[in-house]
Amino acid sequence: MPLLTGAEPFRHEGGETAVLLCHGFTGSPQSLRPWAEHLAARDLTVSLPLLPGHGTRWQDLSVTGWQDWYAEVERELRLLLDRRERVFVAGLSMGGALALRLAARHGEAVQGVALVNPANKVHGVAAHALPVLRHLVPATKGIASDIAKPLSRELGYDRVPLHAAHSLRNFFRLVDGELPRVTQPLLLMRSPQDHVVPPADSARILGRVSSTDVTEILLEQSYHVATLDHDAERIFRESTAFIGRLAPGAVKEPALGEEGTTAGG
Repeated sequence: MPLLTGAEPFRHEGGETAVLLCHGFTGSPQSLRPWAEHLAARDLTVSLPLLPGHGTRWQDLSVTGWQDWYAEVERELRLLLDRRERVFVAGLSMGGALALRLAARHGEAVQGVALVNPANKVHGVAAHALPVLRHLVPATKGIASDIAKPLSRELGYDRVPLHAAHSLRNFFRLVDGELPRVTQPLLLMRSPQDHVVPPADSARILGRVSSTDVTEILLEQSYHVATLDHDAERIFRESTAFIGRLAPGAVKEPALGEEGTTAGG
């Protein structure tokens, strides 16, 4: 199945500090592409993979599960750890949960974690019924493009396959149990007005991780996909400062006119 235009993975070979970006459930690398390009323009090595079952059609997602999505980001992390001195992990929504599990399982190999509206639970009245419902109904309405900014759109599916949602629910439970193993510096950026992930998810994460270096930032002007919303530049700025603080000298500001010229593939 051909990729949707704009859903391509992004990679950039920069300096010795790398950032692994994880996109969300039913989304694609498009939602994080501007963030990736911002980091790449500052001489950071960047990897933004396409998760299995994403970026094509929702039916492809229905035959994948959390093991497939996590295996992809872990493979990317191992490649970065082999080639670079320092690696940070970051993610949006479910991508935040993927990043947290990477941090929990890889310990000191991960330098820090940056999250945007991280998800911790499948919400909704039907969540508890997913084990049965998924055998009766193939999909429900989509969750993509919760964005306040006019004309800004997320490239994501308009349907949520319930088999995949059931797997996601199991994954969130697994990650929740591993949160106390997260000890790295943590930057959590969240939108008070989020129609996909409620504030309780961020509160739960902050209450369960063992990190002592924690920064929480409110994205007052944005909805769920804040990386494509009014607060996008703030996310880019805060995450770059976070990396620069923990890896002094790693971030190099681009020369005038060079911003956004980095090529990806």
